[in-house]
Amino acid sequence: MNEQLNQKDFKLEWKKLFLNYQWIVKNMPFFIFLSMLAVLYIYNGHHAEKKIKDINKTARELEELQYEYKTIRSELMFQSKQSEIVKAVEPLGLKELTQPPMKIGDSTEMKNLNN
Repeated sequence: MNEQLNQKDFKLEWKKLFLNYQWIVKNMPFFIFLSMLAVLYIYNGHHAEKKIKDINKTARELEELQYEYKTIRSELMFQSKQSEIVKAVEPLGLKELTQPPMKIGDSTEMKNLNN
């Protein structure tokens, strides 16, 4: 009798397993849909992290370029000072004017102005 109960239990378990198998097969499209959603979710996370890294890298590069711009601008302003320009052209034999420049005019114009 004990053996009959074991066989019945075995058949009942087999039927439950079979029903579960049928249920799984029946819902296979849903499981595939859930799998695709999981893959899409993982891809989206990786894609977002990559974009954040790119944005941070670009921000660092921009900051470095801003520092470089400010350094070059300050050097240019320093070299554009009159005293620095005089020092730079001195080896060429050019000297700073000590007198204001004279206006050179046409002699015919001067006669017309006097008349």
